[in-house]
Amino acid sequence: MINKERLLHTFLDYVQIDSESTHEGAMAARIAEDLQAIGCQIFVDDSAAKTGSETGNLYCTLPGNTGGEPILFAAHMDTVVPGAGVKPVVENGVIRSGGDTVLGGDDKSGVAAIVEALRTIVEHNLPHPTIEALFTVCEEVGLRGSRHMDYSRITAKKAAVLDSSGDAGKIITAAPGQYKLNAAVIGRRAHAGVAPEEGISAIQVLCDAVSHMNLLRIDEETTANIGSISAQYATNIVPERAELVGECRSRRDDKLEAQGQHMMDCLRTACGRFGATLEGGLTKSYSAYSYTGDDPFVQEIIAACRKAGLEPSLAASGGGSDANNMSANGLKALVLGTGMAKVHTVQEELTVKNLEDTAALVLALAVTSEG
Repeated sequence: MINKERLLHTFLDYVQIDSESTHEGAMAARIAEDLQAIGCQIFVDDSAAKTGSETGNLYCTLPGNTGGEPILFAAHMDTVVPGAGVKPVVENGVIRSGGDTVLGGDDKSGVAAIVEALRTIVEHNLPHPTIEALFTVCEEVGLRGSRHMDYSRITAKKAAVLDSSGDAGKIITAAPGQYKLNAAVIGRRAHAGVAPEEGISAIQVLCDAVSHMNLLRIDEETTANIGSISAQYATNIVPERAELVGECRSRRDDKLEAQGQHMMDCLRTACGRFGATLEGGLTKSYSAYSYTGDDPFVQEIIAACRKAGLEPSLAASGGGSDANNMSANGLKALVLGTGMAKVHTVQEELTVKNLEDTAALVLALAVTSEG
């Protein structure tokens, strides 16, 4: 029932609109224009001051024409770098960039699918509850848009977030929470050749701390990593300050807390051992979410997949998304696959079939959500 030719044209148009994180203004304007044309109510929040974007999150509402529980569909407007000047190429049913940028299927595949489903509903006057569509900013740089969105504007209690790799039909029922670790060790400067014993090497302290940390794959639900250790000193100076940036993730909050505290304990112990001082610490990025396969909303999505001719599959993710923040703010939010592949690389690609299947799934889920 969806207009496949229009869907592909819309997607190709969208990926050619530059919208690297914090530069989503033109993309927001285009989506607003497209959805306002079919009767959606449009609102842009004032989150820009907090996210650093040139626009706020975009909220679009299609009032219901029948009873039923409202549903929210969401996707993010921003892309990673290099995402400017995208020139998409369609060949043998696969959409790619020209090879010097990302494609932007992450997450404009989700955006285009939502827009096409709403257009189809209006064109065919299909029975539907109130449908809310949310297009967020700055997802790729710390989920900022969904962190600072106006949740009071959302009436739906359930949300389908179109933002995962894997074929349409993939349902992410669990995703991890994350702590970011930003720490600095303060030692004592000294001349490395004349009086090194008078110094406390901040680099040495950090290395000692990291050597005692459990890192990388902790268990099937938990990971941890140190991204960088930085200090800039001449070789004849015992470095007095060194900084560390890392993270830990887990799909269980108790494991996340335990891993975060373990990493902090290693830093504190090393500072105590060498007589250094510790600054900074952990910052919660987002919380985990988890739903069972028999959850009513999971079952609703499974039924919609089958109605759209798709084979549903349940999976757990190792990454965060807007769904994490939504779940923490009272929404039952699940991430759905859109077929995006090799994301965040210049080899990113998306099949036309997955684009069509994703739009068909959104349509099936919206229409079957009536009371």
